[in-house]
Amino acid sequence: MHDEDNYFQECNDIPIWNRYLLTIVEAAQFYHIGEKKLRQLVDIHPNGDFYVQVGNKVLIKKERFENFIDESTVI
Repeated sequence: MHDEDNYFQECNDIPIWNRYLLTIVEAAQFYHIGEKKLRQLVDIHPNGDFYVQVGNKVLIKKERFENFIDESTVI
């Protein structure tokens, strides 16, 4: 195995509830919110602090997204 392969294997070994950042797919599964709705939330809140964009990839900041949900009455 290459070093890069080992890195990705280690990343996948971290339980989802211990991760700081979640992909859109992971966040959709974890929070039971559709991927389309998550992408809409990112679009609606272009300066939101609950996500970070790495190139074209959007990663959800788990704790901050939970705070966003707690403060929201409608998503």
